[in-house]
Amino acid sequence: MVAPEHDYVVSLEPEFITPQDGAEKQDCEQAAVQRWTHRNAWRFAPHSVTILADDLHSRQPTCAMLLRHNLNFIMVCKPESHPFVSEQLDELSRLNALTQCVVKAWNGRYREVWTYRFVNDVLLRNSADALALNWCELTITRVDTQAVLYHNTFITNHRITDQNVAALVRSGRARWKTENENHNTFKNHGYHLEHNFGHGKEHLANFLLALNLLAFLLHTALSLTETAYQLIRQTLGARKRFFNDICTLTQYMHFASWPELMAFMYYGLEIEGSP
Repeated sequence: MVAPEHDYVVSLEPEFITPQDGAEKQDCEQAAVQRWTHRNAWRFAPHSVTILADDLHSRQPTCAMLLRHNLNFIMVCKPESHPFVSEQLDELSRLNALTQCVVKAWNGRYREVWTYRFVNDVLLRNSADALALNWCELTITRVDTQAVLYHNTFITNHRITDQNVAALVRSGRARWKTENENHNTFKNHGYHLEHNFGHGKEHLANFLLALNLLAFLLHTALSLTETAYQLIRQTLGARKRFFNDICTLTQYMHFASWPELMAFMYYGLEIEGSP
């Protein structure tokens, strides 16, 4: 779970891409998404969350499946992989039927122009049962050089207006938080995720990955709710140092509980104040 204004990523139950019992076809990411949705959609109130995904999933079967489960979505929609959408947009652009919003911004170093374009009720594919979805685009241009700094296009079931187009695009772009605050942390900041792949012949690699996700979920919860944990992490700095200290302490000493370990580290670091 991600949100545009927050750096934290809350890990949810994974769905592994692995051959399914009795299935003739090789498993794939789109099939895994459908299994995860069928198993978990009931946990959310209807239309209370928005699924974010890349261009691979912005196809009729996945979009229709999410709508059947009362889930909203914002997905990348590349022109080259959606030719019928592109044809409609070209015609609408020729007729000046696309709504455009322009925002000027200063990023601390130079001026930018953020240009949003959007239209509602675009057919996702050329078929009688095609879904009518809503399309938007963001182009960020540097004013002094006219260089394009960012460009992307999205489809969504959310109705787009002048008032919400910026928020919708911001939410769509938040998908990258799973790369920056989640995957990058797993690989480079103490979880050694890549070392877990390849172990075992059947389920061991998935089991180790699940343990990593569970650990990261608990650490995220502690970062949000536990004062002593927050202060210790802040004092030690790098996450790797925090993990190395825990490994060293628990190798030579016994702690009856996690709070006892946190208290030992807190007072040993002579952090001022009360945890």
